[in-house]
Amino acid sequence: MTQEKLPHHSHGLSEIEQRVKNLENLLVEKGLVNPQAMDELVDTYEHRVGPQNGARVVARAWVDPEYRQRLLSSATDAIMEMGYKGRQGEHMQAVENTDEVHNMVVCTLCSCYPWPVLGLPPTWYKASSYRARAVSEPRAVLAEFGVELDPQKEVRVWDSTSEIRYLVLPQRPENTENLSEEQLADLVNRDSMIGVALADSPEINQKERK
Repeated sequence: MTQEKLPHHSHGLSEIEQRVKNLENLLVEKGLVNPQAMDELVDTYEHRVGPQNGARVVARAWVDPEYRQRLLSSATDAIMEMGYKGRQGEHMQAVENTDEVHNMVVCTLCSCYPWPVLGLPPTWYKASSYRARAVSEPRAVLAEFGVELDPQKEVRVWDSTSEIRYLVLPQRPENTENLSEEQLADLVNRDSMIGVALADSPEINQKERK
């Protein structure tokens, strides 16, 4: 049997995204949905709730050892300190990547995900291929995302549920000692907080900005 591949990012709409778009247009045409309310909801998840919030949490943990300990011991409270709370963020646990351990997150049952700090889950996170293979062959999945780990490094897979959601605290990139907290937050990408990527190096981040 041919192994199912993880879905790749695409600039176009997937079949399910097109269906959702068509349904949205139909509901608006019939007057069942207020387009202004819809725009407000989209704006919330694009600009006020999303991975930029999680990036600020990670950056704070990188520069403040006491905050890092609070995050690892009581993530929900530590995240609320930063002003981030709400639906899907009530029961949080942070897991830290180290030289010995790499963490990644999956939801094998559905797509439980920490919305207040990461926004809406990406399509691939909800795909059956990721949900199954992240558990059975995590190193292969990581390799497909471009993450090649030392064979000696342990990979821990955390299964999110309706009762607990996970945030990966990625390792701080090298040569970032002189960066501000805001600059460090720019190095933190969504996928690194799920565990299928590493935080960006300053060099990579600079290239992406050009």
